[in-house]
Amino acid sequence: MTDLPVNAPADLPPLPTLLVEPVVRAALLEDLGRAGDITSDAIIPAGHIARMDLVARQPGVVAGLDCARLAFALMDPAIAFDARLRDGAAVEAGTLIARVSGPGRGMLAAERTALNLMCRLSGIASATASLVEAVRGHRARIVCTRKTTPGLRALEKHAVRAGGGSNHRFGLDDAVLVKDNHVAIAGSVTEAVRRIRVHAGHMVKIEVEVDTLEQLRELIPLGVDAVLLDNMAPPTLQEAVALVDGRMTTEASGRVSRETAPAIAAAGVDLISAGWLTHSAPILDIGLDAAE
Repeated sequence: MTDLPVNAPADLPPLPTLLVEPVVRAALLEDLGRAGDITSDAIIPAGHIARMDLVARQPGVVAGLDCARLAFALMDPAIAFDARLRDGAAVEAGTLIARVSGPGRGMLAAERTALNLMCRLSGIASATASLVEAVRGHRARIVCTRKTTPGLRALEKHAVRAGGGSNHRFGLDDAVLVKDNHVAIAGSVTEAVRRIRVHAGHMVKIEVEVDTLEQLRELIPLGVDAVLLDNMAPPTLQEAVALVDGRMTTEASGRVSRETAPAIAAAGVDLISAGWLTHSAPILDIGLDAAE
């Protein structure tokens, strides 16, 4: 069995179809081109009914089941999709994920779109689960970033949650994150925060990135909500956490991997963010095979 536990909460809600369908529809249209699946149309009789299984070919955590279901349904509503698992379930090689049955032409026309999305999202869930497992026993939560595939942000962030992680901000408009370039233009951390306070609404949380303990000491009296401790070694992170002393949420980023995450978490930070979870996690290999 895979050593990745089921990390997603049992009540993890699916994304609204309204968010998922445009992505799946666009992917299908891209693949169908101007003439549809000319290979399947030539080979498969119009009335042929096929039965196939979605099967994991390596251990991991699955995500994107609703994307696969929609891909088949949009291609042909007569295709039935019987999911045997839910997003966030741990699988091993050979695990049956779903049974698909219905018109063979539509099934094969939708196959690649369904697999592209499921493999991508399951890879993100699997990578997240691996990091979550690496920091188990510490209070730090694993969070994603805005380093997502254009057009797939909602799906990829949902996959992070399926892997047991949490979401950072979804876009530029739902929280303030003052980065190094903002500070450089403003002239100082203090001035950057002053300008934010003039413009941000009372419901908007403020996080500020710092690279040094000197910047952190400048930030602490300003009373912001969170600090992003960027590219600090674990001993420095531990000192930073002690300086903050619970006055704001502490987030560590930079050089995060399964190997480095335990030491980062042991420094006592609240959050560990990793952009690679959504921008370069390897896929989880999933296939669509003829049912026996």
